[in-house]
Amino acid sequence: MLLIFGLGYTATRIAAAWPGASLGTTRDGRDGTLRFDDEAAVRPVLAAATHILSSVPPQDDADPVLARYGDALEGRWLGYLSSTGVYGDSGGAWVDESAPTGTGRRSARAAADMEWLERGARVFRLPGIYGPGRSPLTRVAEGKAHRVGLPDQVFSRIHVDDIVAGLLAARDAPAGAYNLADDHPCPQDDVVAFAAQLLRLPPPPLVALETLSPMARGFYAENRRVANGKAKRVLGWRPAYPDYRLGLRALNAMTSPTPASPAPAPASGDQR
Repeated sequence: MLLIFGLGYTATRIAAAWPGASLGTTRDGRDGTLRFDDEAAVRPVLAAATHILSSVPPQDDADPVLARYGDALEGRWLGYLSSTGVYGDSGGAWVDESAPTGTGRRSARAAADMEWLERGARVFRLPGIYGPGRSPLTRVAEGKAHRVGLPDQVFSRIHVDDIVAGLLAARDAPAGAYNLADDHPCPQDDVVAFAAQLLRLPPPPLVALETLSPMARGFYAENRRVANGKAKRVLGWRPAYPDYRLGLRALNAMTSPTPASPAPAPASGDQR
């Protein structure tokens, strides 16, 4: 049985695809999930679980799962959804799992990443995640997208279904860090412009970087290309959506209205 701490967007899709039973925690125990802080309910499930996955980010510079349940994790398959933000800024250069971590703005995430590795987990370092209901297509359609005019600022991304495939491929894989990213890092403006093209809308406006929120400015303060060779080599994993064009086209096809079928021809002699 798989126990997932933090049943959010990505983890929900992992649970649906995982062979066998799975249970998950949320903050409030909604929709039949376990409430994260209800130890009387969580600990028996934790004891019975063969596989444990955490998607819970650090809070107040500590990992909530390790802080509350770290004493009960030994002897099981462990997985942790981390972030490629642990690599910090590489000036646009490629980074793989051998690159140093902890030098960027996500120091708490890097510390949690390292602690899960020390416990023998499979740590999946993820870039920007997109998928159904959460993609540049959605932001462009809602008028919330923008461009920043930084052609040398490069990022990686990953379709949520490719994360699911990576997790399934790692069920029998050795512990360690794995970058799950697509094959085509590129400027965010390119992705936004392509989403607008698919929707037959004009490209979103250019905005000055200094007008963005501090969180958004922090995003653009880092520039890197994420290499996925280890996941391909060790897990036998290949992204079904190796670049954003394939991923966004597939999402657009899912949401585009199906053309109406033509009305049947009237029967012979029926003039109504």
